[in-house]
Amino acid sequence: MKQKDVEIIIYGAEQICASCVNLPSSKETYEWIEAAVTRKFPNQPFEFTYVDIFQPPEEKEKQQFAQKVIDEDLFYPVITINNKIIGEGSLRLKTLYTELEQYGYKPAEQ
Repeated sequence: MKQKDVEIIIYGAEQICASCVNLPSSKETYEWIEAAVTRKFPNQPFEFTYVDIFQPPEEKEKQQFAQKVIDEDLFYPVITINNKIIGEGSLRLKTLYTELEQYGYKPAEQ
């Protein structure tokens, strides 16, 4: 399968979600995901983006999704790949890895 470039977006906020009290912050989750993915799938192109839901960038699509996180009371961070929600709150890396493999990404040999 030919690899398709993906954008992994983590939508979150500085303040930890009320339902996610004992979990890492959204920013820590973003850093953890970036490190884990680049280690699991080395030398493959990824775009990682962190979006603060209360101060989203100018891009309309990201603003709309940030508002959706707020309006629908989603557990943040919300992790998306190409606009598909992969996880809310506490993400299982296996779920993320499985999704990336569907886009043609190849894990490093163990």
